[in-house]
Amino acid sequence: MKAHDALYIDGAWRPAESRDVIEVVNPADEQVIGRVPAGGALDVDTAVRAARAALPGWAAIPPAERAARLTALRDALVARKDEIAETVTAELGSPLAFSQAVHAAVPIAVAGSYAELAATHAFEEKVGNSTVLHEPVGVVGAITPWNYPLHQIVAKVAPALAAGCTIVLKPAEDTPLTAQLFAGAVHEAGLPAGVFNLVTGLGPVAGQALAEHPGVDLVSFTGSTAVGRQIGAVAGAAVKKVALELGGKSANVILPGADLAKAVNVGVANVMSNSGQTCSAWTRMLVHRDQYAEAVELARTAAARYADRIGPLVSAKQQARVRGYIEKGVAEGARLVAGGPDSPRAHGYFVSPTVFADVTPEMTIAQEEIFGPVLSILRYEDEEDALRIANGTVYGLAGAVWAADEAEAVAFARRMETGQVDINGGRFNPLAPFGGYKQSGVGRELGAHGLAEYLQTKSLQF
Repeated sequence: MKAHDALYIDGAWRPAESRDVIEVVNPADEQVIGRVPAGGALDVDTAVRAARAALPGWAAIPPAERAARLTALRDALVARKDEIAETVTAELGSPLAFSQAVHAAVPIAVAGSYAELAATHAFEEKVGNSTVLHEPVGVVGAITPWNYPLHQIVAKVAPALAAGCTIVLKPAEDTPLTAQLFAGAVHEAGLPAGVFNLVTGLGPVAGQALAEHPGVDLVSFTGSTAVGRQIGAVAGAAVKKVALELGGKSANVILPGADLAKAVNVGVANVMSNSGQTCSAWTRMLVHRDQYAEAVELARTAAARYADRIGPLVSAKQQARVRGYIEKGVAEGARLVAGGPDSPRAHGYFVSPTVFADVTPEMTIAQEEIFGPVLSILRYEDEEDALRIANGTVYGLAGAVWAADEAEAVAFARRMETGQVDINGGRFNPLAPFGGYKQSGVGRELGAHGLAEYLQTKSLQF
């Protein structure tokens, strides 16, 4: 049991105004493993005031010194990497090996990348007779999701710090223990008081108070498109900048002539990763009609290998949501070839790796984000039909293209309405911009493009 009774505000651990708490449940066995304070509007106000007071001093620090503090933060995370992995496994349900390789290692790499960017980025440039300044946007309200609890924190906090902003973080209520660990690393790294502040709490209470607070200059939110719309409306009323990383329904397009077995196996692995709780997962596999039957059989076999390898979903609510989508797929006429809605275990929020065939583009499971280990396989007639299906949702976050000829894959990817496309299994790049078209969001994370979200521009004419 990890019981935290304080919020991290203005460089110190402080009790919340309310005695209300949030219980953290291990989704693998449904046991309570921790408690954190349920911060409210008064706590958010205290944290924002601390961030505003710290802003002038932190913004004035030379970028090289901010880089040194970010390096210290990365080192503090490295020292905690085993505890981070164990904590994520406990509160999210991720298998420990995946927590070590992804949930702990990737955010450490991202923190290191922003330490380098803070030291090398051109915060000033000459444009004709002007000097263009790239200055911190101000106080950032960061609201993060539960599916990648540390990565999403670092992907917001690290660029904000590099830019010279100060931050108030409201993490997801399902996975707040990782955020508490992160706050400890921040304290050890020696950031000035008020530069980073942590308020754990419920989204409709603490999250809404943070988004609405007049002292917040930028709201950076990752989560559902529905909540993103609400935050966008609040920010728009206040003419406040937003960065929104929202839902996805990404297409994995396998063109004729591609290595079908590799494309299907990698595609299934992508969907099952993190128990399907990944916004950029390739949840729609598009296969030419001549190879469709073979692809379905390959996917069925591949999915069976994950039956005992994936963890649970994060909560009973999420489990019910995913099972509901599976039942909807069956009801609408999709053919279930692996998995199904029944829970495979007596305890824990598990859902079986599930594969649907004979899915048509208008079906609910082909249009809406499920956020679980569920793959829909769709057939197409020709390349134009594949493009129509790939672009035929309100989302545009990620995707993949497989082809025998790389140039053919690139040509197809250029026509996809999505923010990121992997070509023939291209590797994740923590420096490449990540973000969506259409209702998948506004703005970008990671690398120099992620840093730019936390900067505003001023020109001086001479």
